[in-house]
Amino acid sequence: MTPADDDKHLLKDPVSEEDWTRGPVDAPATLVEYADYQCPDCQASYPVIERVLAGFGDRVRFVVRQFPLVSRHPLAQAAALASEAAGRQGKFWEMHRRLMEARGKLEPTDLLRHARESGLDIEQWQRDMSAPALAERIAQTKRLGVRSGANGTPTLFINGVRYEGETRPVREEELRAAIEEALRAGATASPG
Repeated sequence: MTPADDDKHLLKDPVSEEDWTRGPVDAPATLVEYADYQCPDCQASYPVIERVLAGFGDRVRFVVRQFPLVSRHPLAQAAALASEAAGRQGKFWEMHRRLMEARGKLEPTDLLRHARESGLDIEQWQRDMSAPALAERIAQTKRLGVRSGANGTPTLFINGVRYEGETRPVREEELRAAIEEALRAGATASPG
């Protein structure tokens, strides 16, 4: 593989305070997922990723970025907006879980039910879902994902390098091994 080929597998947009993250900012490993809430492979991968993350505790930071594939999943954009709007009320992760577990039931009435069950201020949530800034945030995240080589969902990056395992859906043993390898590589690169 040439250096130019290597570059095609790198995350071009570093994780920032604008991202939805869980885990310590200084965790030795970071897992980034480009996700689509209507994608069956994302839904199937969700519990796998959660189990893997639970096993690593504070050693892994998890980042979710929106990547709605609207040409295949017509409800994905509204679901992405629903989670972003929930995030404005501090409930992104609650909504993320609900939408992934919804198994594609993402009609407007479903989204409203999830918002109510999450304890959101519904009027504010609905205003936020309509905010052009949220739609632009999703579009920008998607553009940067494409630049990093995301062309489907889920697309995963571990410490900035695209994960090339069986990603559709994610296989638990392979993902765990890839994160362990990243942790070992990080420990080897660290002084002392």
